[in-house]
Amino acid sequence: MSDCGCEKARRDLEEYLRHEVCKTEHSDIAEHLENCAGCRDEALVARTLTEVVARACKESAPEELRDQVLAKLRAVQAAH
Repeated sequence: MSDCGCEKARRDLEEYLRHEVCKTEHSDIAEHLENCAGCRDEALVARTLTEVVARACKESAPEELRDQVLAKLRAVQAAH
């Protein structure tokens, strides 16, 4: 394995976090993150942001709000 450097690690970070890079690249980036605090911090921010967005996407609107939105959409459609 060889350290891929900050530029490559940061450029391929999203793919790395989603396991979309080949094993060699994954190993190289993992090694770099172990040895580079700046890139490791960036990876932590990206991972945390991804988790927060995923949780937010799982939430659903309250029933009353959904009913209001649907009623408004129906009223607009009926008017046209």
